[in-house]
Amino acid sequence: MKRLIMAGILVFFCSLFMTTTNVISKQIIKLGVVTKPGSAQNVCAEKFKELLESRSPKYEVKIYHSASLGTETEILQQIQLNTVQMGIITSGPFDVFLPEARVIDYPFLFSNYNQVDAVLDGKPGKILLKRLERVGFKGLAFSENGFRHLTNNKHPVHSAKDVKGLKIRVMESVLHKELWRLLGANPTPMGWPIYTELQQGTIDAQENPLWVIWTYKLYEVQKYLTLTHHVYSAHIDVANLKWFNGLPKEDQKLIQQCMLEAAHFQRNWNRNNEANFLKKLKEAGMIVDENPDLDSFRQKVKDIQKLDIFQVKEVKELLPVFLKAVKQTQ
Repeated sequence: MKRLIMAGILVFFCSLFMTTTNVISKQIIKLGVVTKPGSAQNVCAEKFKELLESRSPKYEVKIYHSASLGTETEILQQIQLNTVQMGIITSGPFDVFLPEARVIDYPFLFSNYNQVDAVLDGKPGKILLKRLERVGFKGLAFSENGFRHLTNNKHPVHSAKDVKGLKIRVMESVLHKELWRLLGANPTPMGWPIYTELQQGTIDAQENPLWVIWTYKLYEVQKYLTLTHHVYSAHIDVANLKWFNGLPKEDQKLIQQCMLEAAHFQRNWNRNNEANFLKKLKEAGMIVDENPDLDSFRQKVKDIQKLDIFQVKEVKELLPVFLKAVKQTQ
């Protein structure tokens, strides 16, 4: 009897040890996003976490949201250092690290989502994801921010001339600063969020996709919305390159696949909700110009390729690849 009891105790402690070991051996993946739960980045991050953890007991994805790790630029710096392993980051800030990343944000590059998918899921997108390895990132997939639109609290904006003098917040991106300078605004690069700055009048205007304007309640501090579609804004889903390459090949493949599925899931989420976001913004009292004079905006920025930021060798090489790919979809 005594032996049976001892055997039972031994089995219990062995089981306990094995369970504890399994818990301890889980690898934590730190994933950074600058936005709050319910936002587009978070939809992708949470789907990735769900997919990876359901398919592999080895990994636990810990999502750091709501700018808890700093701005998107700061998150990218932490990914480079491997203090954070992964991030879902707006394409704009990447151009500080890799100049050719700015080709995605080239003004009026895309007219619709079919073009976006054909180019980013095709050869041009794959080239750019590969180029990210030069600066320490593993490019995994493109999820979606969406087409960017202008809001302001000064006056209606119908044509480019109405932009003149607006103090506008732009992303920490060289391209976005130059774009709005060409349009006649006074651009101020600034991290996210920006509700307080808009509320206090530090800035007059901002530009973002519809989901951002709704989710962050910018309708409370911005009266006018102009559907400019001036830039399609991607999210680039990345990992630290050295960390990723150090994983077993089967794990690399799994992580890549889970992020790709999460990105496609999130793109559908954004597009399926876009009309409803616009409807709710109107109901919230925003004055919306749905048919602005886009030709006037295009005319103002038509010479943007002549700027120094597009004279960088790598940018000059990659931009025609994207422009040609878009043209082939028309």
